[in-house]
Parts: sequence; structure tokens; C-alpha cells
Amino acid sequence: MMSVPGSIPWLFRHELRLLWFNAAASSKPGKAARRPGTAGLATIAVVWLALHALAWYAVRLIAGIGMADPRIMVGVSALLFGLMTFMLSSALKSSVMVLFERGDLDLLLSSPLPSRSIFTVRLATVAVGTAAPYLFFLGPFAHMGAVLGHLGWLALYPVLLGTATIIACAAMLLTLGLVRTIGARRTRVIAQIIGALAGAMIFILSQLFSHFASRMEAQAMAAFARAFASDGPLGVDSPLWLPGRALLGEPLPVLGIAALALAAFTFTAGRTHRFFVHGLQQAASSSRAARRPAGGVRYRFGRGLVATVLFKEWRLILRDPHLISQVALQLIYLLPLFFVIFQRGELRLTALGAGLTLLCSSLTASLAWIVVSAEDAPDLLRLSPSPQRTIRFAKLGAAVLPPLALVLIPLAWLLVREPLAGLVTVLCVTGAVCTAALIVHWCGRPGSRSDFQTRGKSDVLTTILEMLNSLAWGGLAWALSALVAGASDKLIVATWIAAAAVLVVLALSWFLRRPQP
Repeated sequence: MMSVPGSIPWLFRHELRLLWFNAAASSKPGKAARRPGTAGLATIAVVWLALHALAWYAVRLIAGIGMADPRIMVGVSALLFGLMTFMLSSALKSSVMVLFERGDLDLLLSSPLPSRSIFTVRLATVAVGTAAPYLFFLGPFAHMGAVLGHLGWLALYPVLLGTATIIACAAMLLTLGLVRTIGARRTRVIAQIIGALAGAMIFILSQLFSHFASRMEAQAMAAFARAFASDGPLGVDSPLWLPGRALLGEPLPVLGIAALALAAFTFTAGRTHRFFVHGLQQAASSSRAARRPAGGVRYRFGRGLVATVLFKEWRLILRDPHLISQVALQLIYLLPLFFVIFQRGELRLTALGAGLTLLCSSLTASLAWIVVSAEDAPDLLRLSPSPQRTIRFAKLGAAVLPPLALVLIPLAWLLVREPLAGLVTVLCVTGAVCTAALIVHWCGRPGSRSDFQTRGKSDVLTTILEMLNSLAWGGLAWALSALVAGASDKLIVATWIAAAAVLVVLALSWFLRRPQP
């Protein structure tokens, strides 16, 4: 049945089609959004059938434990709480995209369509796009549960849709609130960083829990036993497990989530669409030129060529919210290492040296790709009268210096605490970041900054060399740190193997380098 042109169903159908096309095109870097082909649809179907086979085995295993077991309800609730953090991350990114980055809202708002209808459809699109991946991967478990007699598991569909709607409304309100508070331009950066933090929160919490639980294992286990007792705050009858009860098909919790989702959607769509238009006007006006400075324009030529290139590259990165959020996601994984460094007990030198080396190498490779391969004006730099060698050196320095600055404090602490181990870690981290930048400089294929997330698919060779470089240096840092603690024949052999791997990867990158213009 065809929808009436200009109506909410008509516009929503168009948004869903764009969502489907964009999802299909995201797996092909450089490709425009279009209808997925036969091969893509066949791949999706095969994966979905394989998930049903896996779900059949898992549901039969759970049924053997017993559906009345409190562990099932607690585990399902914990799963949903974990999914909420990832939903918030994707919803924030989708909100920024539909509000600021699609570039079609000026056309829609100048059309006869009511702004309330436009905002309602955009909000619904964010909610559906947030829920879709989880429905795809978890839907087979609901289907197999229904086949095996657990019809209540089909409540997964309204529960996930309702949860995604609540999260989408919260993300949209947060985005619009940030626009009102700090402006549209800064909102793009903050929303992307919050989304990255939300997506990595599960990892951080798990690492912190494992860190403290290893030091206070007995106290932690006793506290959990008291909390999960039948009369404890986290007992079976605790309201905290209502989401798990809803996923398992209990009617009242399902209705509660559905009612809350409907109320949140109605409130967000009905009460904020005017502010939505105001936020868009702010976004449009944020691109205007800044005011003329008092006293006229002042030109500063005090910096040299290297400093000019360094600050130019760093300023361009800071102005791009996508790059900030995606690079910041790698920095988040450095946080648990700080707890390892500053704990009062014995330092885990092998894990610390290898971890810092791997993370710094990965971060340098990402920054080097942004600075070198994704240069916006390579022809302009080549035609400049400045020495090309100096420009290349400065650009590689722009990729190498930030990771070294980030680990400066933990490395200094380690040098004071364990001088020999600290010196080994400093050498490995420095070597890893320098070789990572060189590999991108030698083998990197030119690209666009918008392709940062999919750069591995468009330049497989460089990605493989970067990974091998990180693993080789990480292995060398682990072996050398272990040698500091105590020498053995096996560790000496491992050290020589890791050092040889570093040299082989570097030599292979040199022989496979691309001709420099």
C-alpha cells in the first residue's frame, strides 16, 4: 500500500530505505549508498541462518540448566544493561549525523512538510537504527526459544525496540541540550567523545573490577554473596532485574518498558521539535566567519617550518569531531594500564611494557594515516618552495609526538620505580611509534579522512604491516621486560625472535614501499 506523499509514513519509509542502503554501503569503503546486491543479501542470509543454528544449541543448553534458575534472569539483565551502553554510543552518533551531517535538512525544512513530522521521523529512524543490529543478532535466540516452547522469549522484539527508543530519546535530548549550552560546533565534538566513552565503558569497568577484585578477592566475594542473597538488595525479587524479566517474557515488565518508550518518544517528538529547528539554525550559522579581531589582522611568522606543519596538523585533527572520537576510543584503553602502574603491589612489568608498546604503536599508525595518507592538499605541499624532506619529517613528527606525550607520565614513573625496566619500555615504545609512522609513510595509500574507520579495507597491505609491527614490538617489550626480572634460555631465544621479527617487518615495508612523488 502506497503512503500519501508528504505524510509521516511516506517520509519514514524513505528514511528506512536510506538507512538500509547506508548499512550496506558501510562495508564497502568509497562506495556510495545504494541497494545491496545479490551477493550481499546472500551473505546476510547465510549469517542469519548460522546464528539460528548457534541459538538452537545455546537455548537447549540454557533449558538444561532450568529457566527458573536466578542466574538466567541476572545474566539476561546484565546483557541488556551492557547493550544499553553500546546503544547510547550508536544513538549519539546517529543523532549528530541526522541533525548536522546529512546535509538535507535545509531542503526538508524549506518544503511544505511540518517540522514536527520531520523531527518525529528522524527520531524514529535513530531508534530503529539503534535497535536493528541487536535484533539481527539476538532475534534468532528468541525464535529458537519459541520453537523449544519458550514463547515469552519473543518479547525480545518489543523490549529491544522500547529500550532503543528510550536511549534514542535520551541521546537526542542530550544532543539538543548540548547545542543550547555550548553551541552546535562544539556539540559535534562532545557528542562523538561521549559516544566513544559509552561504547568503551564496559571494557573499562571490567578491567577496574578485575584489578580491584584480584586485590580484595575474599571481601568482594563475600560482598557479592550478601548482595545476591534472597533478602539482599540484588536478590531475585529486586527491581533491578525487571529488564531481564521483560526479556524472558513476563507481561508486566514488557508493558512497562513499552509504555515508558511510548511516553519518552511522545514527549521528545512533541515538545522539542521547535528547539530542533533552532538547533539546526545554530548549526547553519556556526560556519560563518569569525569576527574581525580588534586592531586588524596580525600575521605571525615567528615559527619555523617544522613547528608550523606540526601545529597545522594538530589543529586540523582537533577541528574534526569524527577523528577525535575515533582516536579517543583507542586512548580509552590506556586507562586500565594506569591502574596497573600505580598499584601498590608488585609491578606487572611484562604486561605493562607490552601493553604500552601495542597501544602507542596502534595510535601512531592511526595518526600517521590521518596526517600523511589523508593529507587534504598534497599537491599544494609538493609545489611549495619548502624542502620536501623537512615537510615529511614534520608530518611524521605530528604523528609520533602525541602518543609519546600521552605515555610520558607512566614512563617517567616507571623509570623512577624500576630504572632498567623503564629504560627497556621507553626504547620499545619509541621504536614502535617510529616504525609505525615509517610504515604508513612508505606504504600508505592516499585516502580521505572520512574513510578513517574503513581504512583497513581500502589499504590491506599497510594494515597488515602495521599489525605485524605492533605485535613484533609488543613481543620484544614483553621478552625484554621478562629478562629484566630473570634471565633464562627460553627468554633469550624469545627476545632474539622478536627482534628479528621487528627487523623483518621493517625491511619488508621498505621493499614494498610506494614511490614518493
